[in-house]
Amino acid sequence: MTTISYPPKPSPGDRVAVISPGAGLPGLFPRPHELGLERLRKEYGLEPVEYPATRTMGSTPQERADDIHAAFADPDVRAVIASIGGDDQITVLPLLDRELIRANPKPFFGMSDNTNLLVYLRNSGIVAYHGATVMCELGRPGAMHPQTADSLRAALFTSGEYELKPAERWNDVNRDWADPATFDAEPDTRPGTGWTWVNADRSVEGRSWGGNLEILGWLLMADREISHDLGEYDGGVLLLETSEELPSADEVFRTLRNMGERGLLQRFSALLMGRAKTWSFEHPNSSEEAARYAAGQREAVLRAMRTYAPETMIVFDVDFGHTDPQLVIPYGGVVRVDGPARRITVTY
Repeated sequence: MTTISYPPKPSPGDRVAVISPGAGLPGLFPRPHELGLERLRKEYGLEPVEYPATRTMGSTPQERADDIHAAFADPDVRAVIASIGGDDQITVLPLLDRELIRANPKPFFGMSDNTNLLVYLRNSGIVAYHGATVMCELGRPGAMHPQTADSLRAALFTSGEYELKPAERWNDVNRDWADPATFDAEPDTRPGTGWTWVNADRSVEGRSWGGNLEILGWLLMADREISHDLGEYDGGVLLLETSEELPSADEVFRTLRNMGERGLLQRFSALLMGRAKTWSFEHPNSSEEAARYAAGQREAVLRAMRTYAPETMIVFDVDFGHTDPQLVIPYGGVVRVDGPARRITVTY
């Protein structure tokens, strides 16, 4: 079993690395990136340091691996934050120097395609942090969502318990980053709907694992960074969320079915299912279409869990995925899910 430890935290005034392990989208959309960097400086008191591939679209896997190594090896850099996700970070993993990273543990923040690096760090014995990329959360038009901002601050600077709360208001409809008017006001939001609990008759605590469902499927297909000792996951808390590509209910079910056939789903004491993103530029769903999509995804998850892990506690619509706000969850860190009290507490 891998021993997993929390890395030292940064303090205001420290330098933090900003890298693009997935895609160099800051080069195409500098406005949200620059806004995110400004907020790191002004709202969190941190000094961001960019690396050669941060704004380079089409950078090679080796160039991105070099940036990761440089960020972790620099003793003056106290944390590492992804600019955004992407779709080929899996090609970077074989190029990483695990011993270099183990010798220089630092908090890493990212999600989506960064699930690759989150899994890698957990397997290297380092607690990382699911959430809070520079362009999406820190670069949110108008202002950061207050729940995102508070969660990120606690994850960056504090150690100890932090209670996650259902979103008071949320959004999953994006505006065009190429349009300057996008940044004139905050996104429109709608009232929160709370969490939905299944098998909530107990309280469980375990270390988290999971991330973006599509990326986990790719890792499983490549047989990369998924432990063959399934006991590694016993009693853990499974995190799952889906991306702006809006995978169909059938695709969600089939990926979960394959995880169940491998024996993975049965290992976890609880599943936190991120609120489904239901809108994208390619699929600008109406409110009715969005509701149908979310309901279809929920039923797909329930069908798979009823088949392979019928006793597992499930909480739906936890705000840690591709929707807004985004609560930061320690990856490989301790998560307590209290069904009777309807509370989720993480340890940063």
